[in-house]
Amino acid sequence: MSSNLIAVTVDCRDADALAEFWREALGYPRAERWPDSHGLTYVELKAPGRPSLLFQPVPEGKTGKNRLHLDIAPDTVEQRDEAARLVMLGARVVEDPENDHWIVLKDPEDNEFCVLPRRC
Repeated sequence: MSSNLIAVTVDCRDADALAEFWREALGYPRAERWPDSHGLTYVELKAPGRPSLLFQPVPEGKTGKNRLHLDIAPDTVEQRDEAARLVMLGARVVEDPENDHWIVLKDPEDNEFCVLPRRC
């Protein structure tokens, strides 16, 4: 027996704004919104054949280092060009180690993620 991964869920203060950043960053076609029984509105990014990203509103801000983060790689451009595009969308570069193959960025709510080189 096993389980299926349904979504990667991100706690955030502004679900709409953070979902829009990631929708643009990853090219998801649409965002769906739905309320829970407490009146909170969740924003979910869906695309066929890709995991859903669910943005869950919470009252508190981020307080420590992520225990889980996303690694992304561009489809058609080089790694540094993709990092620059993501910065234009609202991310910021945290670390660009000379001897490693990743660039560490933070999204608009300070969640760390890595941009890896394009996969051929």
